[in-house]
Amino acid sequence: MMELHSGTGFEIDPQRCGHPELAFVHAYWQKARNGRLMPSRADLVIRDLKKQLGWLCLLDVLPDTRDFRYRLIGTKITLYFGTDTTGKTVTETFAANPDAGAIMTRILQQVVRDKVVIRTYGDLSWLGRGLEDFESLFLPFSDDGTTVSMVLNPFTFDERRVQLNRTPL
Repeated sequence: MMELHSGTGFEIDPQRCGHPELAFVHAYWQKARNGRLMPSRADLVIRDLKKQLGWLCLLDVLPDTRDFRYRLIGTKITLYFGTDTTGKTVTETFAANPDAGAIMTRILQQVVRDKVVIRTYGDLSWLGRGLEDFESLFLPFSDDGTTVSMVLNPFTFDERRVQLNRTPL
């Protein structure tokens, strides 16, 4: 395990996930691989992940992997970050915090380059917005079996804690 930023770490090819929704999505991805390096987009059946949909981001890999576009952002994730950036690139999404954008881009680029699963976790308070602890995965998908074309990014947190902390008195 390595540190991305103070209090935020990552690991490649994780053997476990702390949050049950992450564990479910990781097992789903493993099964969808069906002996291949990674599954294709066609193997991702959203109705199979209906319960997990609010926790999911789906990103398209853009040419030259310099940026990535959010195709889908789950409602639980928009609650956590307080915004819905569906359709925007990582660069656009993190324009107000280029350091966070650079970290996100580096993680995605490593997933694409090395065709690996990455788990991130920790405390995002360094973003300065009082964000609670999180855990996420980055899972590659390939339509040709070789080139990563999409990344599924389930992002989890303590939903009850977030709702309590963000509910006005």
